[in-house]
Amino acid sequence: MRLSVLLLGVGLFASPASAQVVAPSDPADYPAAPGREEAVAFCGACHSFRLVAAQGLTRLQWDETMKWMVQRHNMPELHPQDHDIILDYLERAFPPKASGGRPGWTNPFAPHQ
Repeated sequence: MRLSVLLLGVGLFASPASAQVVAPSDPADYPAAPGREEAVAFCGACHSFRLVAAQGLTRLQWDETMKWMVQRHNMPELHPQDHDIILDYLERAFPPKASGGRPGWTNPFAPHQ
């Protein structure tokens, strides 16, 4: 009984980010290419990989986004080889989208200048 009351109390004061539950993504749902499993596992540890897949960025934008998440959101820094594997996959599988996107839409992962 005491434990359930304690857990309820902790749940009431937990921030939304720490209370977020991320459903695991299935790598088979995304384009097959080297690095798919690594990208889905690493990115999907914090948020739905579907959100990542919807971005469509250049290699430079993907790289800046990953660096921004390390700096601003305490994402663990990747070993350079792993960083390149994931970056290669993101660039290949989710390139920039053709123009004609929604006006006024802002990429939530894009670094802010």
